[in-house]
Amino acid sequence: MIRVLIADDQPLVRRGLTLIMAPEPDVEVVGEAGDGTEAVALVRVLAPDVVVMDIRMPVLDGVAATAELARTAPGSRVLALSTFDMDEYVVGALRAGAYGFLPKDVSPEELITAVRTVHAGEAAVAPRLLTRLISTYVRTPAPSPRSVCVPAGRDGLTPRELEIWRLLAGGLDNARIAGELDISVSTVKNHLTGVFGKLGVRDRAQAVIAAYESGLVAVEGGAPEARAGA
Repeated sequence: MIRVLIADDQPLVRRGLTLIMAPEPDVEVVGEAGDGTEAVALVRVLAPDVVVMDIRMPVLDGVAATAELARTAPGSRVLALSTFDMDEYVVGALRAGAYGFLPKDVSPEELITAVRTVHAGEAAVAPRLLTRLISTYVRTPAPSPRSVCVPAGRDGLTPRELEIWRLLAGGLDNARIAGELDISVSTVKNHLTGVFGKLGVRDRAQAVIAAYESGLVAVEGGAPEARAGA
């Protein structure tokens, strides 16, 4: 059973999210919070597996609440929700430790899938939102995505780790990376563990952002086809 806490300052939104999750046999909503401070307090009491966290809330916003939970309750993984005009807050949430983010107009099926993905320890990122974030907020001049270089401060990575990092940033999942490089999926996972550790990132979403910001891959035409997911 996946225990979920919903944090949103709008009672109707909280109610709607609860109703979406109620029919799922493996998901249980254990509590609701109206702001970030209440969310942090409830996590300490209820210890949910996943916190569905609105970004813009009073008292303590979702980014600050996410950072606090990442520091004090890492077992409760945050799935951030946002609207498109709040992109910068979503990037902040990922950097603060959220395991994923979704726009609020996703389907109920996409939301449930994201909750399960986050619970499994993978990043749940809406591809179209990540594309928008990268094209809007990543402005570092970079070489062609097909050229592998050693970005500044990343020279601890091996050539194989750099290639896997580049493919990850291009939107490939573990199986497609394995096929591209003719290696096993377990080998890809092992390399990704090394990549995350050397980059100082926690998951795929943070690694994708780091790849674009470091210049490992480039935004082509302002609309890269990049995504992160299991």
